[in-house]
Amino acid sequence: MLRIGTWAAIGLAVWMLADQQANAIGFQPVSPEELKMTSEPLAPGAPAIILYREVNRDDNGHTSHEDNYFRIKILTEEGRKYADVEIPFQKGANDVVNVYARSIRPDGTIANFDGKVFEKSLVKGRNFKYLAKTFTLPDVQVGSLIEYYFTYDYHEYALFDSHWVLSHELFTKSAKFSLKPYNGSYDNPWRIQWTWYNLPVGTKQPTEGADKVVRLEVQNIAAFPSEDYMPPENEMKARVDFIYNDEAFETDPDRFWKKYGKKHNDQLESFVNKRGAMEQAVAQTVAPGDSPEVKLQKIYARVQQLRNTTYEEQKTEQEKKRENEKNLSNVESVWKKQYGDGYELTWLFLGMARAAGFDAHGVMVSDRYNYFFNPKIMSAHRLDANVVVIKIDGKDVFFDPGAAFAPFGMLPWPETGVMGIKLDKDGGSWIKTTLPESAESRIQRKGEFKLTEEGDLEGTLTVTYTGLECLQRRVDQRLADDAARKKVLEDEVKASIPVGTEVELTNVPDWKTSAPTLVAEFSVKVPGWVSGAGHRAIMPVGLFGGSEKHLFDHADRVHPIYFEYPFQRVDDVSIVLPLGWQITSVPAPQKVDLHAVTYNLQADNDKGTLHLNRSLNVDIMLLDTKFYPTLRNFFQVVRTADELQAILQPSGTKASN
Repeated sequence: MLRIGTWAAIGLAVWMLADQQANAIGFQPVSPEELKMTSEPLAPGAPAIILYREVNRDDNGHTSHEDNYFRIKILTEEGRKYADVEIPFQKGANDVVNVYARSIRPDGTIANFDGKVFEKSLVKGRNFKYLAKTFTLPDVQVGSLIEYYFTYDYHEYALFDSHWVLSHELFTKSAKFSLKPYNGSYDNPWRIQWTWYNLPVGTKQPTEGADKVVRLEVQNIAAFPSEDYMPPENEMKARVDFIYNDEAFETDPDRFWKKYGKKHNDQLESFVNKRGAMEQAVAQTVAPGDSPEVKLQKIYARVQQLRNTTYEEQKTEQEKKRENEKNLSNVESVWKKQYGDGYELTWLFLGMARAAGFDAHGVMVSDRYNYFFNPKIMSAHRLDANVVVIKIDGKDVFFDPGAAFAPFGMLPWPETGVMGIKLDKDGGSWIKTTLPESAESRIQRKGEFKLTEEGDLEGTLTVTYTGLECLQRRVDQRLADDAARKKVLEDEVKASIPVGTEVELTNVPDWKTSAPTLVAEFSVKVPGWVSGAGHRAIMPVGLFGGSEKHLFDHADRVHPIYFEYPFQRVDDVSIVLPLGWQITSVPAPQKVDLHAVTYNLQADNDKGTLHLNRSLNVDIMLLDTKFYPTLRNFFQVVRTADELQAILQPSGTKASN
């Protein structure tokens, strides 16, 4: 990584001049008006705004690259945080190079960035890892300008990810975007078209100039607010997406997807059609007397035992060559090599299921991690995941053994409740994957505690994660060590209890299989859970209400409400009181039933033992903003119920506790 400020002043000046001549973007002149600015009428109260932004992408050459420039005005003390810059990128898809930055003080003097650019991890997913290049600009004050530019260097064949994202967490006063489309030298040239979403009112659509460059100029882009439980940002932000195709574009979506279905069915059959090899693989996996369900379970488990390269740390091409990993041409080669990526392993399961006599079909689906699928957008790359559908007892059951840790008959959450094309020789047919009910993705907490004379709770807690709750934790922690996994589970318990808590994981959960449950056992101490009030002691009954304590606090909502999947929380807690203590009253049962969301709380007195049963069901995936007040009110009721109290009568003088 090249860094500013490491050369002598005269050498630096010559170097920067030469570099800026080689790049389309460089530092911009500073105007007195920008230095004097103290606020922006279109963004009242904003801590900072983007004065100018420019994005120039070039899809030609061996790899695509994109130059980005930002000029930000710091308006308040809070806005100084934007001196800490994060430039996100996706490992294996692109990299950030040629980072240059400076800050301009309110008096117009300049402080060049001469520090170090660091790299940190942001998010890990099934087949990606988001990182960020980070650095801190020097001497940033209220009234300062900060300015930086950099280049995204894309992986080969990244044409399919060309896009402009206009929205930013800050208000943008002015921005320019350009794309120089790929114009390769093949006999059948690539064609490009583009679609846009949520552009600011009055913005002219992107247009292609005589020089074949697509351009867009935009003013006054509203700040994009980030909210908890909102749909994928790509679905909500102002953006322009570019689609490449080596064939003439269809204008009719039905014809487009029929052509897609035929093409991908041919590719699938070419990959899967190894009947003899698959029959041998099945014979090595199942017993002749196995029932059909047992056969399918054994095939599924055997495929998941194979090495899945999708979930490994990403390797360079040189590392792959050293390990002699070759591209796999069909299911027979996957079986012989005993490894494959998630995509290939799912098709291997399809081949084996067919060889075992099942009515099985391949399905291309659009996961909803980044987008909600719309067939009117004719982009083949929106169908970016593959699953298998098998008819069992007259019902369609979906499988994705290429998704690590997915239990038999369950898909990862981004593949649930989504549209896909069930492939066949006629072009396929639309189908929708199932969305599991809340009870199928459950966190169940069973606590057995004793109350001490001092008002502390001490005891054991068993947490059982089921379905998608179990699957997601195994995927997230697949590359972590035991210490990191232990901390994650302990922190989760601490977050669920709304006071300071001592938590120690006492067992070793099963992290490495696709079992439908993950069980964690803890030793727990909750200091001061019971407080004194005269001759009485007061105990809140919502021991595990911390997770919902601040959920949907805000009165206003901008985006729809989006839960990744329906879920359930079930708590069963027993608290044994000290000898001589009595339970004088418990709260009345609480029940709120809005059909899509339900809450129940029951407190019972059983001869010196307090039993607490609590359940929360959320059977929602996507909810329109207009229903936010109802949902918010529901969770306010939940919080109020969790704060209800049982009244205890301590023995003797212990009431002072």
